[in-house]
Amino acid sequence: MLSILGFSTIILFMFLVMTNRMSAFVAIIVSPILFAVIGGFGNELGSMMLEGIKLVAPTAVLLLFAVLYFGIMMNAGLFDPVSRKILKIAKGDPVKIVIGTAILSLLVALDGDGTTSYMIICSALLPIYKRIGINPLVLATIAVMSLGTISGMTPWGGAATRAISVLGLDSTEYFKPLIPAILCGSAWIILTAYVMGRLERKRIGIIHLEKVEQEMAASQEMAATIAEGKPANSKLIWFNFLLTLALMIALVLGLAPLPILFIVGFVIALSFNHPNLAEQKSVIKENASHAVPVVMLVLGAGIFTGILSETKMVDSMASDLLRIIPDSFGPFFTIIVGLISLPLSFLMSNDAFFFGALPVLAQSASEYGIHPIEIARAGVIGQPLHSMGPTSAPLWVLLELVRRDLGQFQRYALIPVTILSIMFIVFALITGAISIAW
Repeated sequence: MLSILGFSTIILFMFLVMTNRMSAFVAIIVSPILFAVIGGFGNELGSMMLEGIKLVAPTAVLLLFAVLYFGIMMNAGLFDPVSRKILKIAKGDPVKIVIGTAILSLLVALDGDGTTSYMIICSALLPIYKRIGINPLVLATIAVMSLGTISGMTPWGGAATRAISVLGLDSTEYFKPLIPAILCGSAWIILTAYVMGRLERKRIGIIHLEKVEQEMAASQEMAATIAEGKPANSKLIWFNFLLTLALMIALVLGLAPLPILFIVGFVIALSFNHPNLAEQKSVIKENASHAVPVVMLVLGAGIFTGILSETKMVDSMASDLLRIIPDSFGPFFTIIVGLISLPLSFLMSNDAFFFGALPVLAQSASEYGIHPIEIARAGVIGQPLHSMGPTSAPLWVLLELVRRDLGQFQRYALIPVTILSIMFIVFALITGAISIAW
């Protein structure tokens, strides 16, 4: 019964969003409440929803101040030199621009934080996409694939960290055999970027470089002008660069929790870039229009996760999926886990999947003589799909930056991201990261 309620919740949510019958924020709250009431959990809904909100509260704070911080950096033109350099190398060719997007996305994703990765990628490349006329959903798709591959599978990324900790594994033993598969997946992303770039080149052609550079220069000159009409000080650009670099170093070293880092970073950036009080109010008001919808969606996702977790719908769905696997399929259990991880990672939060479903999968695998470390590797294969699912908090930031809604993005990205995830199973098998227990 709980499984039926859980799957019904997810199906209803996806239907409402992808058919544009409700906004994502409304659908992500209405769907679980409806089926929780049907399941007889009406009296407990308040505490369940609150537990979910508590779970995502730090993320909501992080996203609020990260959006505000990078809004100041984007307005100050911090990443314009990067945009110009990429544009110069690409010479107006959409193929080269999209391949450059893939390479930059893969490198930036190494820091393990999705919000930061998306902010940097969009800050550096979105102006180019707009000037050339490339579909921003191409950038979003490549960014999601890269984040799911690098951040999702490396030991310092959140997903793999959960898998390693919950199964009591050694991070080095987990990671080393997975490196070849990650490299193969990265190459596949670059190949996908090439194909997407070819399609965009066919649609819009190669844009005359000089014209684009003139337009970008004019736009950047306008962005560099502050409220009273004076050009921004070039020394301030260096200050912003050093501040952002220091923030990234502190993030990687874990000197403080991410929400605190971005709160402090935002205060410093606001004080130095906009010392005038009236100007500060104006900047906050402007960027809040981008930040508030993101925070709302994250809190909505918390309610969604809280209800599904506290009602045990998630546990029941995982258990029922295991029951339908015949015993004769036992030797192929790692492949089955990889395939199961695709829909479950897409639909569940990482906490729910790795702390709830993965231990059950690992216990079942042990009956066939399969080591938990292979189940951990198979479990992270669904991370590219998780990165485009409704419970991925950074995704809402990305969608706000590219000005697209969830339904538009998922219709565009679902096929290439699913293909990447399936190819990861192939790469993992070929390279020995997972095996068949003959």
